[in-house]
Amino acid sequence: MSEQYYKTTESVEEYIKLAKDVNGAELIDKLKIFLPIGATVLEIGTGPGSDWEILNEDYSVTGSDFSVQFLERLIKKYPKGEFLELDATTLESDQQFDAIYSNKVMHHLKNDEIKASIQRQYELLNHNGIICHSFWKGEGSEVFKGMFVNYHTIDALKTLFAPKYEILLMEDYNEFEDNDSILLIAKKK
Repeated sequence: MSEQYYKTTESVEEYIKLAKDVNGAELIDKLKIFLPIGATVLEIGTGPGSDWEILNEDYSVTGSDFSVQFLERLIKKYPKGEFLELDATTLESDQQFDAIYSNKVMHHLKNDEIKASIQRQYELLNHNGIICHSFWKGEGSEVFKGMFVNYHTIDALKTLFAPKYEILLMEDYNEFEDNDSILLIAKKK
């Protein structure tokens, strides 16, 4: 994972500026089709908190990040919120959730880390739990501004997730360019 990028005040501030007009409202609207209001949700990679705010309108959300810089900001901004310091691969928590959500976080993991995260998410989910993740679409990987980015295709994601999850929705969507992203919503088998 891009361990160092989100650990400095400068990089966190840079990311907040880059992402200030971006949120997962459309993704969350699609999640609502499959996840009842009031469900418990773990958000992986809460970052500045934009999606946490939207999710928190309808769900009982626990935010998480591995960046202490982000966590300190989140706790200050949302003093009544629950936030955990978690790595997206190991997800070391004893809590159980109805759903796990991330918006452009899992693409920072290498394929073996994604497999470990998929297994760990499976363990943290309640019976029939839902996952909702977005990824950058493409092939290969690169380091962008010091962050590892692992691109995925729909077929590659099916291969990774299908052994443990029933795919409910898998579709391309536009974040910055036509069909540059993939949304995956699936249910624990």
